[in-house]
Amino acid sequence: MKRRDFIASAAAAGVFIPKLSFAFDSTIAKETPIPEAFAPKIVKVKGGLPGEIHVVPDHYSLYLMQADQQAIRYYVGVGRDNLYESGSFYVGAKKEWPSWTPTPDMIERSPNQYKQFEEGMPGGPNNPLGARAIYLFYQGKGDSFLRIHGTNKPKTIGFDVSNGCARLVNAHAVDLYNRTQKGAKVFLHPKGLYPKKPIWKVKES
Repeated sequence: MKRRDFIASAAAAGVFIPKLSFAFDSTIAKETPIPEAFAPKIVKVKGGLPGEIHVVPDHYSLYLMQADQQAIRYYVGVGRDNLYESGSFYVGAKKEWPSWTPTPDMIERSPNQYKQFEEGMPGGPNNPLGARAIYLFYQGKGDSFLRIHGTNKPKTIGFDVSNGCARLVNAHAVDLYNRTQKGAKVFLHPKGLYPKKPIWKVKES
């Protein structure tokens, strides 16, 4: 499957199934939601296998592949500047309310921001990884230190904002986490294949 073929067909589909149901989590129930127009939807796609995750950064979209050439599309925030890393990965671990430790590169780039957390931060509502985290591993090489994770900052969705990870609002991260299997393939598509589509220009339905 060519990545361009997957992106073009997914972006052009426009076939939606209304509102998905979400697992209830009282810890995140009161968080500010993103507009209804950005809620996960089922779309038609071409290519890909059920269970795979595809992140298309130019459209701030994450696709969890389903059967019958369908996928659940979630909106995400992605890595800023040159910190976004494309490639093929697999889900090596999954954690609820994960702890977080900044990488040495993060501390070196922004010591004032990250040095204080070099021994780690316990999981919880203020943790940068949010309610759930999916850990991306390289085949045969181990942890990539890239994550797909939650956030309680909905206004960061739809922007190049992170140190390389893809983020969803916590409610959507919980839903994706529950649907994703350990060992699933993950494809982070390259930036710059298509014109950017700022999602905050979308009108609420």
